[in-house]
Amino acid sequence: MIDASRGRRWAVLLLVPFLVGALAWALRRQGPEEPRAPRHTRTPSASRPATPPGKPLRLAQANIPAQLAPAPAPSVSRALPAPSPRALRLYQLGKKLGTHEPHLENPCVAQSGSSCSRTALTPFFESLDALSTGKAASPVVISAFGNSLIAGGRIVDIVREELGATFGDAGRGVLFVDRLAPYGPRVRAGFSRGGWEARTLGEMKLAELPFGLTGIYHQSTAAKASSRFTLEGEPRGTLWWLDVPRAGALSVHVDGQELARAEPHGSGQAQALTFDLPHGARTLDVVAEGRGAVVLGVVLQQERPGIVLDTLGVPSSDANLFLRAREDIFRAQLAERSPSLLLFILGGNEAKRLEWGRSNIAEVEEGLRTFVRRSRAAAPTSACLVVGPIDAVRGGTGPHRLAQRPYLDEVISIERQIALAEGCAFFDIFSTMGGSGSLARFMDAGFVHEDLVHPRGQGLDLLGQLLTDAMLRAWVDSGDTSRQTALAPPLQASEETR
Repeated sequence: MIDASRGRRWAVLLLVPFLVGALAWALRRQGPEEPRAPRHTRTPSASRPATPPGKPLRLAQANIPAQLAPAPAPSVSRALPAPSPRALRLYQLGKKLGTHEPHLENPCVAQSGSSCSRTALTPFFESLDALSTGKAASPVVISAFGNSLIAGGRIVDIVREELGATFGDAGRGVLFVDRLAPYGPRVRAGFSRGGWEARTLGEMKLAELPFGLTGIYHQSTAAKASSRFTLEGEPRGTLWWLDVPRAGALSVHVDGQELARAEPHGSGQAQALTFDLPHGARTLDVVAEGRGAVVLGVVLQQERPGIVLDTLGVPSSDANLFLRAREDIFRAQLAERSPSLLLFILGGNEAKRLEWGRSNIAEVEEGLRTFVRRSRAAAPTSACLVVGPIDAVRGGTGPHRLAQRPYLDEVISIERQIALAEGCAFFDIFSTMGGSGSLARFMDAGFVHEDLVHPRGQGLDLLGQLLTDAMLRAWVDSGDTSRQTALAPPLQASEETR
């Protein structure tokens, strides 16, 4: 009896801790969950169709590998901003047009053990963190390279305005002395009454003079040709100009008074004239004192923290044509801008030239790879994002005018492959806008020009909003370690994309 009683006491003693632990676990399970950052509900993104058996896998159809082990959480709490009234209208428009919830691929580029310590967009997202917490001391610059899709400014204007509303607006950045055509907005250009000839690296005929970062220059065709910019309180400005033989001088005037002058010596080198602007100044005029003066660009921005987006869009351009810029000028000017994000919005003209037989897959691959590398060499601390082309159709007047343009999928695959291989993020805007047939839906709604190539009006705004949303979602998601994705392994182009 004594042994049995002692055994029961030991059983009770062993059972008590177990019951206490079980009760504590149950109480923890019933506790409130941590609130999640709000997310805008959109139509789920449709995946690309599965590859038929025996057909080579396109890179745009490839799956990203399983997630890495969670990385340490960032010290800044990230949440999507409340959508602007315009964004809400565009969300509703997107639903009607069949767009999908925007997500971009933000691969891991540096690992710490089994965790991801750095993604492709970390440098940019850390800059946004500094802006959102008030720790930034200077503007955050985005350098956006592209073709006619962004040359008019509207897509990237949406990005600039939406990010500026969230993180602060630090001004206009790189500007031109005049528009490239006698129509369109002047958001990125001064007001000129003529006397300037514009040349771009997108023209079929090679220009006589070198290009710099902008891919555009304006040369005076008459003495006293001028361009006026309305000032917005900028403390200083910069005039990028080319020192060519037998050219007239360039002068900078503020409120009618000469402030600075650039005297050419015929060195053939690009120059930068920086000048302080008086407090309260209202207008700035760039004046060519004689014929032949060459302006590569004008830089006007604030010193305060905020977003600056340089629109570097050139009509008819592709990655290979951007390589026409003289490399020493390009690198020096991009280094001067010191962007936190390099944004490449290309691909439409590459698909055209492949269809027309004016290019080949190898040239497209090499051109984009070289352009990305050249840009990153000039801005080695910046993040990098490649945006694929939008939906495109054959056009014309025949029965197949709304058929998808040949080589479009191949270009998307090439751009994705190069982006991941070079440590850049990638955004498939073609799939996000609804994939094949989406441009026809935009056209039916009146949001595509008659050329069946260029979106217009709210169509451009919607594309800009999709890109903005993709960037902001990636910023929030990369702060959530459970959503970080691994770097895709090296992917080889299939025979179909060669």
